[in-house]
Amino acid sequence: MMPMPLRSVSRVLLVPVLALGVLGSAVISARAQDDTPQPLAIGSALPMAGVAMQGVDGKTHTIASVKGKKGTLVIFACNHCPFVKAWEERMVALGNRWSKQGVGVIAVNANDPEAYPEDDLAGMQARAKQRGMKYAYVMDGTSDVARAFGATRTPEAFLFDASGKLVYHGAIDDNAHEPSQVKVRYLEDALTATASGRAVPVADTKSIGCSIKYRPKA
Repeated sequence: MMPMPLRSVSRVLLVPVLALGVLGSAVISARAQDDTPQPLAIGSALPMAGVAMQGVDGKTHTIASVKGKKGTLVIFACNHCPFVKAWEERMVALGNRWSKQGVGVIAVNANDPEAYPEDDLAGMQARAKQRGMKYAYVMDGTSDVARAFGATRTPEAFLFDASGKLVYHGAIDDNAHEPSQVKVRYLEDALTATASGRAVPVADTKSIGCSIKYRPKA
């Protein structure tokens, strides 16, 4: 058998190498496009606390400005999401109660109103009045606060202790649509423990809800 010319051997070897290179580039490109933020780890410090956000009361608020002596609760929410609507009565009850008991409470809407007009400021103001919210409900005008938290769902709760360390992240409780069937009140239990200086019984749960519709990055 005649030996294969060196030039032919090179061509044969080059084909799989090129194919591998194309595949590798595709994988790298896919990873570059997947910029889904990761949620803060338990124990993380409160991020972007000084960012000014417009509130439904016509004033600007920062997370730092609502910080409580016994902790700070940040809930990413919106107006249109059916999961927010299902949990909203319970969320507002918790927010109103704990904001009077030393826990700072702020709800943040990071959705792009261009995608969901119902999530604009006027819609937020109507919802806050309808539900009787006694705490700050603000608009994350760039979605950068949500990105910094790694928030991806509505609703999604982040509870920080008095020192500003994350002690609870996740869902409100274990049953959005059937309040009478709730067995574990994750957020309420976390608030009670944190305000008392005790360890949170369940520190991290899966947030179930609509995906946050981030505004385009500047």
